[in-house]
Amino acid sequence: MPEQRYVPFAVALALSGFAIGLALWSGPTSSDAALLAARWTARAALPLFLITYLASSLYRLAPGATTRTLLRRRRQWGLAFALAHSIHLAALLVNITLFRPRPLMTLAGGALAYAFIYLMALTSNDAAQRAMGRWWKRLHIVGLHYIWLIFLISYGGRAIHEDPAYHVEGRLFAPLLLVALAIRLWARFGRGRRAQPA
Repeated sequence: MPEQRYVPFAVALALSGFAIGLALWSGPTSSDAALLAARWTARAALPLFLITYLASSLYRLAPGATTRTLLRRRRQWGLAFALAHSIHLAALLVNITLFRPRPLMTLAGGALAYAFIYLMALTSNDAAQRAMGRWWKRLHIVGLHYIWLIFLISYGGRAIHEDPAYHVEGRLFAPLLLVALAIRLWARFGRGRRAQPA
């Protein structure tokens, strides 16, 4: 149904709105609320990224109505992730500019991730895919895995952070990202490849 195309965007707005609302309610000061909003909007965007990252692999490994729908709507889920992560960027910029300035060099890795996010979003259409040929697939594969790496570095660092308050999210999300990579590799090189030839 055509309206199903808008479900990913509704999910992105709902998760991001909930993250910001919870941050504003939980933060005892404006500075704390801004920090929590930046942190929790990134968490809100992660499930959308994982759906996009795993859609084709899940269909290879377990073809069915649900995974077929995810694969068919992968473009919308990717654009919804770009929307959610743009909301995260806005929250992050508020936090950085008003409360917690950071050296530009520490932001370089994330800036490159956003470059990939917006390049992928701008080319998420049939016309761009036809015009770019094989480079379209290369851009999207490299971009997906670079974003995956930035998430992993971010949450992996929190798993061993000196502040124990960061440990729960780091030790939850870093392994989740590694499992997602394992699923992609298994679908590409293992049983999924033999069961569902490319």
